Amino acid sequence: MGPMRTDAFLQAAMDRWGDSVYRLALCQLGSEADAEDVFQDVFLRLLQDETAFRSDEHLKAWLLRVTLNRCHDVYRSAWRRRTQALDDNLRTKPAEDEPLRACELREAVESLPPKLSAVIHLYYEEGYSVEEVAQLLNCRPATVRTRMHRARKRLKELLEGGNGDDSSGFPVAVGTYSRAGIAEK
Repeated sequence: MGPMRTDAFLQAAMDRWGDSVYRLALCQLGSEADAEDVFQDVFLRLLQDETAFRSDEHLKAWLLRVTLNRCHDVYRSAWRRRTQALDDNLRTKPAEDEPLRACELREAVESLPPKLSAVIHLYYEEGYSVEEVAQLLNCRPATVRTRMHRARKRLKELLEGGNGDDSSGFPVAVGTYSRAGIAEK
């Protein structure tokens, strides 16, 4: 193993991209404890990795890719399949500063299967294009568009209670997922 990165490099990466890593892990796993574990593991891997990053965007993409890989590892682990997150009951209560509908949207996104929540998070929260999301997820852009369509459809069903009408009162874009709106255009 080669020399480890400096503490200053690690701190700068954590300051700049730490929130993105944590939010993606939380979105994928739905557990604060698991998200914190993934966060620590991702930055430990960064500390030990020897990749020469060409730009800040390359570093961010690397961090998010490692986060997704680590989330998949956690999701597949035998331990996770046999346990239930202790903070499930806590997650149902919105934070005092979070509007109710934003909380409902966040919970709806977290309830999606990992492949669907990942595309929603990367597109709306992180601001990646469809092509960039496809690169991060190692799939074709058409696959990303299909997953986004399925995720939007499922979110609409969840937020409207599955009744199919459009009288829910939910705005097209709520809370943090507001880049271009969640609903189909």
